[in-house]
Amino acid sequence: MQDRPAPENKMGVMPVNRLLITMALPLAISMLVQALYNIVDSIYVSRIVTAVDSSALTAVSLAFPIQNLMIAVASGTSVGVNALLSRSLGEKNQDRANLAAGNGILLAVAGAVLFLLFGLFGSVSFMRSQTDIPEILASGEAYLQIVTVFSGFVFLEIMLERLLQSTGRTMLSMITQGLGAILNIVLDPVFIFGYFGIPAMGVAGAAVATVVGQACAMLLALYFNLRKNPEVGFGLRYLRPRAGIIGTIYAVGIPSIIMMSIGSVMTYTMNRILMGFTNVATAVFGAYFKLQSFVFMPVFGLNNALIPIVAYNYGARKPQRITQALKLAAMYASALMFLGIALFQLAPDKLLMLFDPSENMMRIGVRALRVISISFLFAGFCIVAGGVFQAMGKGMYSVYVSVSRQLVVLLPVAFLFSLTGNLDLVWLAFPIAELASLGMSVFCLRRIYTRLIRPMYQS
Repeated sequence: MQDRPAPENKMGVMPVNRLLITMALPLAISMLVQALYNIVDSIYVSRIVTAVDSSALTAVSLAFPIQNLMIAVASGTSVGVNALLSRSLGEKNQDRANLAAGNGILLAVAGAVLFLLFGLFGSVSFMRSQTDIPEILASGEAYLQIVTVFSGFVFLEIMLERLLQSTGRTMLSMITQGLGAILNIVLDPVFIFGYFGIPAMGVAGAAVATVVGQACAMLLALYFNLRKNPEVGFGLRYLRPRAGIIGTIYAVGIPSIIMMSIGSVMTYTMNRILMGFTNVATAVFGAYFKLQSFVFMPVFGLNNALIPIVAYNYGARKPQRITQALKLAAMYASALMFLGIALFQLAPDKLLMLFDPSENMMRIGVRALRVISISFLFAGFCIVAGGVFQAMGKGMYSVYVSVSRQLVVLLPVAFLFSLTGNLDLVWLAFPIAELASLGMSVFCLRRIYTRLIRPMYQS
């Protein structure tokens, strides 16, 4: 008797609007929880009593570029695995899907080893390249060493969560991310200020809470993959490195890594520019990044849902579903961004009050938040376009857009404006750069449609 063909994954048959919402909602919620713990982390840090104005928050802000780079390598690699695995399932190539998952786990371990070595041998030099204020240095070095030396937890957590997302199990991914975030929120005050017999660790305690949350989330994600993700095999034979699979993963993954790593270059350079005014400006910049995550994280969750949908239907040769998913995602992303603009324009002082700001920080921060948030007008569409580029194997388009926005436009404009001695002008570089990004995103998306999507309609 002939075997029955396996039923098609929901990404190829479920109505697109319903599919996008059901996949994106859990991811958006989990991303919001992630944003919440990022903000809570900084709220507790900002309440550490220091001799230098906002020095604890500044220390975490100066460590952020490396922390962001670490997430970029982990997430970029996972994006490549996500796209290959979803496309392989759409093509009914189960063996290649399993190899994508196994090699992805190996690459996550390799990335963690690199950052462990950086934490041991490079973190001190990195912090000292940005400031010579002893109080900021001591806190920043301790924080950075902890999060990099124990980076294996976040690398494996992100990879295992993306494997769940690749097969449409975004609810399970939401649970694992939520667990890590909630544990971080609960443990922050325990380790920072010292409760239940645990000594107060200050800024280092925030790093310890982060690592513990990541470790628990990783273990839960591993359990869900082994027990509740039958579409991905985890046999030992799939854990052997395959050059062809790794090459395909990084055809999408490296552009994604570069694109996100550029953010580390941008924040590092902006920190240097802002420290030329005052360390409080750097603290404001760090606070902005925490606050804007409440707006951007749901859009990133939407984008993470869009990538496997587009990749699967690209493999299954269903162009109508690709274009419909793109239009809906762009509409939802733009709506979320408009809500963000309203919040930042109408209540910047209320947002900054979360960080126990000094009068100087409040004065600088209100202006900064109102100016930078103008860029939200264009950012939603650009994020969605980048997701389509990655899903369809054109990740370099995302690199071109990101390089243009952050290195070619934002940093030079910010530097030139800084020469005027007017800090308020520096913040204008953000909306100017995002407008340039919009133009490039539209251009690249038209090329994608003309060369890859439209021919599928004609075949």
